[in-house]
Amino acid sequence: MIKTLSLLLRGSAAAAAEDLADSHALLLLDQQMRDGEAALARAKRALAVAGAEDAQEGRRIEASLARIAELEPRARAALAAGREDLTTEAAEAIAGLQADAGAAREARAAFADEIARLRAAIARDTQRFAALGRGRRLARAAEAVRVARRGRIEPTVNGCGTLEDAEALLARLRERQRRAADALDLLDGSSGTDAASLDRRLAEAGFNRPGPPDAAGVLARLRNPASEGGRS
Repeated sequence: MIKTLSLLLRGSAAAAAEDLADSHALLLLDQQMRDGEAALARAKRALAVAGAEDAQEGRRIEASLARIAELEPRARAALAAGREDLTTEAAEAIAGLQADAGAAREARAAFADEIARLRAAIARDTQRFAALGRGRRLARAAEAVRVARRGRIEPTVNGCGTLEDAEALLARLRERQRRAADALDLLDGSSGTDAASLDRRLAEAGFNRPGPPDAAGVLARLRNPASEGGRS
């Protein structure tokens, strides 16, 4: 039982969350697109940083190569002059410059991979963002049409009436007015001598209603048809 209740509660919560998301779908979509736009802007900034770092590594390589090109002939000259100390020092500097250039090349290779990845992601996300923008415009247009038609195709909310409610109310009002008019017409057309007062006055004058028919009266009419015809 506890497990069943737990499942029901989780199911109700999930259904309520879905209903809430559906009823605020456009607001959620707008916020998600703002988040996506911010992420796209961050990716573009990362691409710019990676490009700047790559350019800096390129300049470091150029500076190292230029320094090596300057030191090598001078190291050869020192070696030819028998200055082993200067030659060794120049060789160490050249080796360091070559190591720096090698590290810069590796860094540029890493930056190249990252730049390619970022560019592909930005191009892909830009297309997706553009598609989402078109879809959002269509969704907003459809929602505007739905809201415009909601008064006659959706049940009332917050006590607001629909055209169907107004038409039904008008029909009931007209029916009441018609009945009232009919009653007034009957009152205006009466002469003040209705059937009840006429019966009363005839009875007071001695002209009562004939009694219920009896067998003797029926036999008399049957035996004397002429008298019956004379009545008619």
